[in-house]
Amino acid sequence: MFKSVVPLIALAAFGAGAAHAQPAVYKIDDDHTYATFAIDHNGASINRARFDEVTGSVSFDKAARTGAIDMTVHVRSVYSGSKGFDEHLLAPDLFDAAKHPTMRFVADRLVFEGDRLVEVPGQLTLLGRTQPVTLKARQFTCYANQRAKTEACGGDFEAVLDRTQWGMNYLVDKGMPKTVHITATIEAFKQ
Repeated sequence: MFKSVVPLIALAAFGAGAAHAQPAVYKIDDDHTYATFAIDHNGASINRARFDEVTGSVSFDKAARTGAIDMTVHVRSVYSGSKGFDEHLLAPDLFDAAKHPTMRFVADRLVFEGDRLVEVPGQLTLLGRTQPVTLKARQFTCYANQRAKTEACGGDFEAVLDRTQWGMNYLVDKGMPKTVHITATIEAFKQ
């Protein structure tokens, strides 16, 4: 029931560096970074939730258009607005937070069209399984952040996943969709 992570849940490209220079390192800002998921609920509504604790780093060389991402989503930070739903999301038949307290997205390349970041292909580890996931960049930019007094890069990323690839099969046999829409809203500060 999810897949957000990722997602979440992507972000991938940050910073500026000279060609052939060492890529800059950016630390994910926990005040501006989160992952969400949305899944159909019996055709009547959409269940949504957000993971507020996301940690990690990004390396990015803007001139070379290269970079890498390593993001961890902490499962217990989930919030749906419903205490009962949150508790069920943490249960063994969904995220199994006791055995799998984190999800992790790792990418070692960024895909650009000209100067625009378009996607981040990587690997998502969820419930102890690792599968490929490509985060599509809806928007992305870098700017001088006045609060942090450094360059910040950030964007919005999304993917549509089949949750059964990670063994999250809850109610699929009863007609619950296996398709989950995930987004990752990310901002990272140059170190």
